[in-house]
Amino acid sequence: MNGQTDEEGPDALVEELDPHFGFYCRGARLLEAGRSRYQRYEVWDTPTFGKLFRLDGSLMSAERDEFVYHENLVHVPALSHPAPRRALVVGGGDGGSARELLRHRGIERVVVVELDEKVVELARRHLGVIHQGALDDPRTELHIGDGLDYVRRAVAAGERFDLIVLDLTEPGEGPAAALYREPFFGDCRALLGGQGAVTLHLGAPWLQGEQVRAVVQRLRASFAIVRPYFMYVPLYGGLWGLACASDRVDPQMCSAAAIDAELARRGIGGLRYYNGEIHAGQFAQPNFVRELLA
Repeated sequence: MNGQTDEEGPDALVEELDPHFGFYCRGARLLEAGRSRYQRYEVWDTPTFGKLFRLDGSLMSAERDEFVYHENLVHVPALSHPAPRRALVVGGGDGGSARELLRHRGIERVVVVELDEKVVELARRHLGVIHQGALDDPRTELHIGDGLDYVRRAVAAGERFDLIVLDLTEPGEGPAAALYREPFFGDCRALLGGQGAVTLHLGAPWLQGEQVRAVVQRLRASFAIVRPYFMYVPLYGGLWGLACASDRVDPQMCSAAAIDAELARRGIGGLRYYNGEIHAGQFAQPNFVRELLA
């Protein structure tokens, strides 16, 4: 998710993961491209990943592997919470996070706040496999606007959410940069109910170690419990980090058996990646990650 090079041809994508390393996808067909008010966008059809989209040259989501990211981003906090009813998604204009939240029988309201209406337009035209109608579900409220501003106004209005899913472009410069800082994390904490949790992604610990460490440190300054967890995401080129943060919800304390039982109780089936053993295993960290986050 880190940019592009000049080596791309009309039928090839090159994703630069750092200045010296990346991967390519041949046989790609460009479906749509342009520039919105906020960023450049592209939608491609590829042999390996199906349809995918990029923002400012960085890969965001693809039909064939998005379930790895979205299932883990949502269900780790949602299954650790005893009974989530209200959820806020900041970003997530492709609808994948909303889709996973709506699998939970107890969810009554999902608010999706997407900065760029073009992302939602692209999802509606090209990414039905990802959102599966979640953007038009009666429980979904779609707002086009600044997530930072929405959260501040919601705090001032006394709103509360059980889950906050920060489904953003990655940390760093750009429209989402302020949403990875301590003031915003503090606002998210104020917006959560007593058993609430926030989840977000950190980046690649192998290639973006300082970024991963910095975001985790900022979360620890704002929340009592911060649990980073890791999985391999093909589209992102390797090991990828997410984190769940809360003052009371601790997903690492949930056993594999407890998660499987809760999935059954909530009637959640058809998942392609996440299960009880995956939930428990993702909190095991390689030694270099332990050292990075110590």
